[in-house]
Amino acid sequence: MRVIDRELEAELLEAALRSGAHVVLEGPPGTGKSTLLRQVSSTRHVPFVLVEGNAELTPARLVGHFDPALVLSKGYQPDVFVDGPLIEAMRSGGLLYVEELNRVPEETLNVLLTVMSEGEIAVPRLGRVPAAPGFSLVAAMNPYDAVGTARISSALYDRTCRIAMGYQSEDAEQQIVATRSPDPDPEWRDRMVRLVRDTREHPDIRVGSSVRGALDGIGLAVELAGLRGVPVTDWKVGLVAAKAALTGRIRLHESSSRTPEEVVTELYEKVFGTDPDLSNGEGSPGER
Repeated sequence: MRVIDRELEAELLEAALRSGAHVVLEGPPGTGKSTLLRQVSSTRHVPFVLVEGNAELTPARLVGHFDPALVLSKGYQPDVFVDGPLIEAMRSGGLLYVEELNRVPEETLNVLLTVMSEGEIAVPRLGRVPAAPGFSLVAAMNPYDAVGTARISSALYDRTCRIAMGYQSEDAEQQIVATRSPDPDPEWRDRMVRLVRDTREHPDIRVGSSVRGALDGIGLAVELAGLRGVPVTDWKVGLVAAKAALTGRIRLHESSSRTPEEVVTELYEKVFGTDPDLSNGEGSPGER
């Protein structure tokens, strides 16, 4: 899948990998970090090894281990060692992609630092494992998420090139949504994108939604409209879908006294207008 409006970032990533550098892709969720790397790696025809960064990623899980059952019968032989994702990428000269880098425990990060500095790793009872030509570490992180994360050390930044990835332009996000949600009314679809973009600028919102909020909101509205037998542009359908898709994605400032539902409703009315039933004098039927 091609990443829209990421030509500069793709060029930088390709140049960094060609030069043998390691890279940190830094930006909020939904900005195409994983898709960008997959696009670049597919053109390089090298193995792609994915690691989910979390508190459970211990050095042993990253590096690998000796198979206990085979150790009993054969001893600590190289052929009974089970490669972890790091060793797999090093042996094959592939790309090791670590998602959520700032969720990785410090002792595991230290292993990565050693490999980035020395181009090899010494594994007890296995010995020295050098990185094959082409090996690179590419890590991604969301600098705005403070829950369950740790501060990345200057030592790691000193060994990587940093590529910042902010939100794409409105035109680019509309293209993304049009590509993945081709059925709904184009004007209504573009308004849903505008609604999502407005969550990033509202004074009560600390962290807004990525374009994924628009994709989910549109998908929900399409199916809900089908269940109700109304057009996808139905005002109440859109509001219900927007609340479900966005209230869990946005983060309000701690000083805000409002609920996510209230803020999303305000933004929805800003983009789509007020309930047409009320403006037609039909009373307040209530949100369904």
